[in-house]
Amino acid sequence: MPAPDTIRLRRDFLAANQGRRVPTAGFVLLVRQRDDGDALMRAGFTVTKKIGNSVVRNRLKRRLREVVRLVLPDHGHAGADHVLIGRDTGLTRDFAVLQADLAKALGKAHLPPPPPRERKS
Repeated sequence: MPAPDTIRLRRDFLAANQGRRVPTAGFVLLVRQRDDGDALMRAGFTVTKKIGNSVVRNRLKRRLREVVRLVLPDHGHAGADHVLIGRDTGLTRDFAVLQADLAKALGKAHLPPPPPRERKS
């Protein structure tokens, strides 16, 4: 299963911060509908320096990336940006539980459906 597109620009992270926020034990999920007519799902990851040194932060980001790769295609919102902010308990939390947390958080975000596209004739 291919990984979703990655959010890399700061303005996209700041825009996602204006969307829905769902806290879990291992991370905080931010979801924002892009309203650009594209059904592509994107994901972004961030971990603050409070969590630990770069080795620890990168390990947590790798775990979050894999969780998103497995869960987002089935439970994600089409046309939305999904940002995961890692928490320190995400390092020690069981991987299956992290997957369940993401599926549950995506269900709680319940964004309105995207507007229908107009057909060009």
